Amino acid sequence: MKHNFKNLNIWKLAIELASHIYILTDTYPKNEEFGLKSQIRRCSVSVASNIAEGSSRSSDKDFNRFLEISLGSLYELQTQIIISANRNYFEMSKLEDLENKITELQRMISGFQKNLKL
Repeated sequence: MKHNFKNLNIWKLAIELASHIYILTDTYPKNEEFGLKSQIRRCSVSVASNIAEGSSRSSDKDFNRFLEISLGSLYELQTQIIISANRNYFEMSKLEDLENKITELQRMISGFQKNLKL
């Protein structure tokens, strides 16, 4: 069963998260341009991209595989923002806010997966 990814709340939230990440990483030091900054951005884009790609698959089982990849990217993203906060690239208050957004999206994707017919 195909899903229109643009109508999925998990995709919308993933797009919002990626936008927050881009704004946040604009302030990273120049020496992180091809390091953590680039990695975090790719990771955040990967979440929404995998939801979109998975939604085009012909079976819920295939879609679920892409949702698993999205979840993996979220855990990777969470690790990278913790490292960034530890390096004082942004305030700890922003870390908490971002982690809450990430955790909420993880919860929503997991809930969505439970409704798929596998």
